[in-house]
Amino acid sequence: MDNRAIGYLDSGIGGLSVVKQALKQLPDEQVYYIGDTARMPYGPRTSDEVKKFTWQLVDFLMEKDIKLLVVACNTATAATLDDLIKYLPIPVVGVIQPGVDAASQVTESNNIGIIATQGTVNSMAYYDGLKKINADFHVLQLATPTLVKIAEQPEKNELTVNQVVTKVLLPIKASGIDTLVLGCTHFPLLAKFIQESVGEQVKLVDPGTSTIAAVAQILDDFKIRHESTNGQKRNLDKYFTTGDQKIFDLLAENWLQISNLNVQHVSIVGEQLISVK
Repeated sequence: MDNRAIGYLDSGIGGLSVVKQALKQLPDEQVYYIGDTARMPYGPRTSDEVKKFTWQLVDFLMEKDIKLLVVACNTATAATLDDLIKYLPIPVVGVIQPGVDAASQVTESNNIGIIATQGTVNSMAYYDGLKKINADFHVLQLATPTLVKIAEQPEKNELTVNQVVTKVLLPIKASGIDTLVLGCTHFPLLAKFIQESVGEQVKLVDPGTSTIAAVAQILDDFKIRHESTNGQKRNLDKYFTTGDQKIFDLLAENWLQISNLNVQHVSIVGEQLISVK
């Protein structure tokens, strides 16, 4: 038993889609989440920049004495996961391999689509992972940075969003895939629009669901689950953002359907992140 929090990091609010799954699957576990909204998106950045920023987020969470780290960002997972696993003294889980495993099990036609940031697409992490499982998989990748920007907007006109998503995903719809991996944690926030755009015949895979299942297994393997709280200690969860605290709070409460979140602003000072009380 270990009552310390699980740490989650992302370039912005997208990782809250993973947290949402955690709140469902692991209601007793305490959440510490940091979103680097001041410097998002990570997708267009260089690998070195992504590594630098991710390690700053990691160091911030490690100072909070977390027991397990979830890299709830596909771009950061692709760039830093191996190093994090190598150098951190706690278990680390990324979102890509769980997404790969889920997609490989869902597809019936072996035609799989990936929508992600440019950085994740360039890493070939999903492509290589799927091909390693089955060389006969036909994998179509599409970088969709526009969808990240839409997901981060506090207010959305549904008609406009639907039109933009439909246009962006035209190559995917025309490709004949039967499975689509939401290869950025922002995309489950737009799942309704994505599903409408590609058609009901395409199964959406949210890697966040499988990621939290992997987290649950690690908690059991290491015997570090939190004591039972009957889900009544959500007020102990903490959320941090390097960007606008009010906008983050609004988006997080809307997505998680939880009011009065404990959201704190974090300042970027040189190479460090410092909480603003």
